[in-house]
Amino acid sequence: MSSTPPLESQARRPPLPPGYRARRGLNWAVVGLMYTSYYLCRYNFSYANKAITDEFHFTKSDISTILFWNFLAYGCGQILNGLFTDRIGGKKAMLLGAVGTVATNLLFGAASFWGLLSLFSLLWGINGYVQAFGSPGFIKINCAWFSQSERGTFAGIFGCMINLGRLFANKLLPALLAGFTFLGMWNIPAQHWRWLFFIPSGVATLVAIVLAIVVKDTPEECGYRNVFAGEADHAELDVRSELRVVFRQIISNHVVWIMAVAYACTGAVRQSIDQWFPVYFQEVHHLPMTGSQFQWLGFLIPFVASAGSLLSGWASDRFANSRRAPVAAAIYLLEVGVILAATQVTTLVWALVFFVLIAFTVNSTHSLLGPAAAMDIGGRKMAGFASGVIDSFQYFGAAIATKGLGWVLDHRGWGWYFPYLIPFGVLGAIMMYSIAHRKSLKKGAAH
Repeated sequence: MSSTPPLESQARRPPLPPGYRARRGLNWAVVGLMYTSYYLCRYNFSYANKAITDEFHFTKSDISTILFWNFLAYGCGQILNGLFTDRIGGKKAMLLGAVGTVATNLLFGAASFWGLLSLFSLLWGINGYVQAFGSPGFIKINCAWFSQSERGTFAGIFGCMINLGRLFANKLLPALLAGFTFLGMWNIPAQHWRWLFFIPSGVATLVAIVLAIVVKDTPEECGYRNVFAGEADHAELDVRSELRVVFRQIISNHVVWIMAVAYACTGAVRQSIDQWFPVYFQEVHHLPMTGSQFQWLGFLIPFVASAGSLLSGWASDRFANSRRAPVAAAIYLLEVGVILAATQVTTLVWALVFFVLIAFTVNSTHSLLGPAAAMDIGGRKMAGFASGVIDSFQYFGAAIATKGLGWVLDHRGWGWYFPYLIPFGVLGAIMMYSIAHRKSLKKGAAH
């Protein structure tokens, strides 16, 4: 594969064709909403966590087992589905994932009346696998619609769409858990956590229908050709590739594996925060989820996560010549400092502050290493598999970390929560520093 042209030549490319930005915006908005609904069908578990625990008398280790299988299945799915996505296209991949996550969420809410840990684990594991069609599909589609010089910024926008789903979840799910009236006829009592899986399924179904009608995989399908002429990974109009070629090209790139290890560290911290912060504030600070402080937290965590995604992506494009590693290394070090300070937390106010700050740092590296770096490495022919390999390690890291965290919380208590996260930030910084000097992440490119 040829090396990427310098950004100076990209800056001199012809202006985008009339109507291109509007059509790309429509495409992006619908794909983004689809991915937002994926998150609504994934983060519902973190809000149902305590209600499930109380109803079935599960330990934190039991809950971490459910999360372990979900993350493990998601990670394996990212590799398999990323490779598959490069063959079938991003739109079909996202629709497959939507059908799967709707089905498993409905089953989770219905079949879980038996209260079996094994059944919870099986269903949430299946949900993890089918959800793994989302990220490769999203990145595959948008890699074709964005120039390389725009991808860091796009990665920030990608992070915003993720956090829009989290914001929606943080507002909707506690309200559902507090009890509500459905269609003016049925009164749903408080703590009826199964509706946290039924309602998101309905939302995802509606968005999937719109995606099937509106979204196109490439600009060429809308009549736009040679939009980014001169860029190596936009040179071929056929964005599908032989599986063995894609597999060999990505797997043999050692930078992919360095990124993967760093992303495992991101996943360990990110999921330890996202999956456990509702329980932390309920048990440690006795904060009700419908209270104003929790509502502010539910708003601020995705808000600052979006800000971190946008700022890190923009900074890597603007100040680091579209190089992701040096920016990511600096953010990992900042994350370590924030977590170290968080270990001294004793009051509710400071706990709120540090959860918000950790969300800012960890989501900054999440957007940089996932979508932006994957598109840089794979180009539009191999972006799906590149993102799948790298993102899979985020969830392998999360699986190991959350399983260990469940044991720590059961045996050592919440005082070990923040110290447990520190080594992951340190290792992430080391990994990114080791490739910070590289000008390109592609295999065979000059350093």
